Amino acid sequence: MTAIRRQSRLQFSRRIRGDDGSVTVLGLFLIVVVLVLAGTMIEAGNAMTARGHATSIAQQAARAGADHIDLTALREQGVVLLDPAAAQAAATAYLTTLGETGTVTATATQVTVTVTVTRPGILVPLLGLETLTVTGTATAAPVTG
Repeated sequence: MTAIRRQSRLQFSRRIRGDDGSVTVLGLFLIVVVLVLAGTMIEAGNAMTARGHATSIAQQAARAGADHIDLTALREQGVVLLDPAAAQAAATAYLTTLGETGTVTATATQVTVTVTVTRPGILVPLLGLETLTVTGTATAAPVTG
């Protein structure tokens, strides 16, 4: 009986020794995977924040442009139309005041502003990308009532 126990112990200890650190390798792999996923989430949050900022600025600039109504058309025809040149100038001036870049298109019925925001990356510089560039677009039209 003692010989059987001794043989069982030897087999058991050989199984344990045969592991050779594979759990350590698996643990390190899982840590790397978790860090990569966390980095992805951080960069996605940075991109979402930048896009929200760009869209907010575009909306404000478009509203600033939509405030410039063609008073002649309103008085003579009773129609609410924009003065495209004044609307474009106002929206562009708003962007310049904030130090942002973008494009402004104005017609007699609406103002469309696209803002481009560039922010430094948080973790993407490790991949060779130094900045994160996103755009936000908004359109505004004059409303009466």
